Amino acid sequence: MNQERLMQVLLAPQISEKATFVAEKNEQVIFRVASDATKPEIKAAVELLFKVEVESVQTLNVKGKVKRFKGATGRRKGWKKAFVCLKAGQEINFVEGGNA
Repeated sequence: MNQERLMQVLLAPQISEKATFVAEKNEQVIFRVASDATKPEIKAAVELLFKVEVESVQTLNVKGKVKRFKGATGRRKGWKKAFVCLKAGQEINFVEGGNA
C-alpha cells in the first residue's frame, strides 16, 4: 500500500459518548474514514500513524440526514465510520496527542 494513500485514509477521530463507552468496554477506537477506504488500508493507516497493533476493523456507512431549508429539501453527505479494535494492552489517547 502506498504511504501517501494511507495518510489520506483517516479523516478524524469520532469523539462522542458512544465512542468513549465503546473505547472503555471493548478497547476500540472510532474514526471517520474516507468513503472508499478498505479494512486493510484502515488497519495499516492506524498502525502507521499511532504505532499500535490493530486486531480487527469493522466499518459502517452512515447515511446523510435529510434537511429542509426555506421549503427546499436537501441531503447531507454520507460518510464512513471505522471501529478499530486494538490488541490487549494497546491504547490511543487523543487528549495527549498520541499513544500512551
